[in-house]
Formats: sequence, structure tokens, C-alpha cells
Amino acid sequence: MKSSLLFIFTGFLALTSLASAQRLKIATVDMERLFNEFHATASIQKEINIERARIQKDNNLRLADIRQIEDSIAKIREKLTNPNIGAKTSQDLMAESREQQQDGIHKERERSEFLERRNRSLNEKMRKQMRGILEEVQRVVSDRAKAGNYDYIFDKSGNSSQGIPFVLHARGMTDLTDSLLEEINKEQ
Repeated sequence: MKSSLLFIFTGFLALTSLASAQRLKIATVDMERLFNEFHATASIQKEINIERARIQKDNNLRLADIRQIEDSIAKIREKLTNPNIGAKTSQDLMAESREQQQDGIHKERERSEFLERRNRSLNEKMRKQMRGILEEVQRVVSDRAKAGNYDYIFDKSGNSSQGIPFVLHARGMTDLTDSLLEEINKEQ
């Protein structure tokens, strides 16, 4: 008797779930594609690349200055190998070598701090701008969900922590990615 009631109850639950699932309006969207193909993303990426090139140019100039110091120290050391230089000249060259070494250490530390500071600033700027773009894309998806009366919209580009897609199968679900791309890029 209990097993019959359990069977009937389980069947009722399955039919109820099936009926309610048929009433749900579900769609998918590829958020990664929306984000990457949004015209604002390309624009910001271009700005970031320009800034990265500026940082690299400044870094290269600083490295060239440090290399000049290293070359100067190498020349001094070469002069010190000459057995015909006097004690006074040798002391002067050693003092100059130490002074330039200290200058090189100072400039390398300065370069390293500059690079770290500028990259950190650029990364923060990029993070804020990308977050703004993602919020814009999410707003457009949410507006479409409300306008289309969708119950759920799943991101088919999302993966679990094991790298497995969250949406493994989406038979018969509407994919809104292409139409949303048209919508967000029409302002371009």
C-alpha cells in the first residue's frame, strides 16, 4: 500500500513538474561573446593597449639609462685592469664605480616602482571600465528578459570551478546572443 501511494505521489510530482516546466519561458545567452563583441569593449581595449605601450616606452627609456650606467661601470672596471694606472687614479675610478653602482641601484628601484605603480593603476582603471561594460551588458539582458517575459536566461558560456559548462544541454531554448549583440552595438 505504501509503495503504491509513493508511486502515485512520485508520478503526480513528475507530472506537476513537467506541467510547470512547460509554462516556463527559458532562453540562453553567451555572456562572454556579448562582452567581447560589444563595441565599447574593443574601444576600451584599444585605450588600454595604447597606455600599455606608453608604459613600456617609459620603461624602455629607464632601462636604457640603467644600461648606460652598467656600460660605464664596465669601462671603469676595464680601466682598473691596467697595471700602469696610479694608486690615486685607481682610488678615483673605484669611487666613481661605487657612485655609479649606487646610482644604478637607485634607478633600477625607481624603474621597478614606476612600473608596478603604473601597471597597478592601469589594471584598476581597466577593471572599473570592464565592470561598467559588464553591468551594461547585464542590464540589456535583464531588460530583454523582462520585455520577452522570460522566466530564466542562462549564460551558456559560464563554467563551473571544474571547467564544466553550467548549461550542458539546451534543447529548444531560444538563444538571444545574436539579437542582443545587434542591440548593444547599434549605438556604434
